[in-house]
Amino acid sequence: MSKLFNFLNASYNGEKSGSNMTAKTMDELVALCKRRGFIFQSNEIYGGLQGLYDYGPLGTELKNNLKQSWWSSMVYERDDIEGLDAAILTSPEVLKQSGHEDTFSDPMVDCKSCGERFRADQVPDYCKKEDLTEPRQFNLMFKTTMGPIDDGSSFAYLRPETAQQIFVNFKNVLDSTPHHLPFGIAQIGKAFRNEITPRNFIFRVREFEQMELEFFVIEGSDEEWHKTWTNLRIQWWIDQGVSKKNMEILYVPDDELAHYSKATVDIMYKFPHGLEELEGIANRTDFDLGSHTKDQENIKIHSNVMNNKNSNSRLAIQNKETKKWEIPFVIEPSAGVDRGVLAILNESYKKEKLDNGKERIVLAFKPHLAPIKAAVIPLKRNNDDLVQKALALKSTLQQQKLGRVIFENTGNIGKSYRKHDEIGTPLCITIDFETLDDQSVTIRDRDTMKQSRMKLDDIPAYFRNYIEAKTI
Repeated sequence: MSKLFNFLNASYNGEKSGSNMTAKTMDELVALCKRRGFIFQSNEIYGGLQGLYDYGPLGTELKNNLKQSWWSSMVYERDDIEGLDAAILTSPEVLKQSGHEDTFSDPMVDCKSCGERFRADQVPDYCKKEDLTEPRQFNLMFKTTMGPIDDGSSFAYLRPETAQQIFVNFKNVLDSTPHHLPFGIAQIGKAFRNEITPRNFIFRVREFEQMELEFFVIEGSDEEWHKTWTNLRIQWWIDQGVSKKNMEILYVPDDELAHYSKATVDIMYKFPHGLEELEGIANRTDFDLGSHTKDQENIKIHSNVMNNKNSNSRLAIQNKETKKWEIPFVIEPSAGVDRGVLAILNESYKKEKLDNGKERIVLAFKPHLAPIKAAVIPLKRNNDDLVQKALALKSTLQQQKLGRVIFENTGNIGKSYRKHDEIGTPLCITIDFETLDDQSVTIRDRDTMKQSRMKLDDIPAYFRNYIEAKTI
């Protein structure tokens, strides 16, 4: 090993003397996200749009990895769930029957002294009660014109949730796949809510993504399935690296349940701004399919649904024994992708003091979520032999399709290590002058900072085994 590399090895391979798990404040995460290219304020060069954020290069990778992990656990690893990707624009008829047009609203008040508008339950202390207007209902759905003429007669909504498009496609999926109850339909997609006061970074925004499953079950088995899915979803978040000690389970009181819910369990997480919902698992009974089905008068529907004269499909299953049509009950695990990203960022954030007195920030992602799986670094940036070796190794590792691998050609190994600690890269592989002599490289582990020498030909198998062994 070269003397230069020995010196760097001694300088950057100190044992950890202490660590702080999770970020202390939201500001720490926001600053890191902008500095390293995870998340930016949308339209920032024009002052920004409140409640809207853009995912940068690393944030896009992290977000996609989280979605892929969810999709794999729902669709690939089970034989009773199918995927769907439905349209964002939604017929007003769908959202009328679902109750959204009548109930999807928040009480809103205006403060006469400061001129700001707030949700009635979120008025700040500096606003005096006598300065507040009477609460008014504020519909949270976005409308958009359809067709060439903007006369108000033809419009659609930007969907406020992905669930309703799953329900209206129930028969399509059932008829085109070999499923019987119980079975589910999963979807990941954009949703839009005109929040009065978006806040807390990407926790509450106006445009976001949801990961939703509608799992259809036989009436009477719904309570047991509700428990099953609650346990499965808690374990999934643990598998993503979310600590048990930072999660709590909330059984939503009966007087706070949504109009469609028989029971709801919220997985609560200790975000930097406080304990808030990460995911909800609801027993929606037969409300949704009952709302959207035709022939309501001839089918037993337990929920109180709006009369439907426009549907052309019977969203029911025929009981083979009684020959009667029955509406399935639905269990719905629903998680926000953006909230998930925020929880993973917070959970992964570490600030560590090293024995040499220096400090490093680490995002200790699980490897399957890490935006970059490995960085290949030539020790000297302008040495063509080192650069070509590094590029060849990068290409070989990328071809394994385990995630993004990058070529890092900064010429400063110490700064490269610190950068990749901060963005959560599990492995750094350094090509140095000794590589040219004996075809060996140095591989560095993000979490332990330990470095070891390994033959170049052994790296692809080591890389695959490392990522797969630490992947759920």
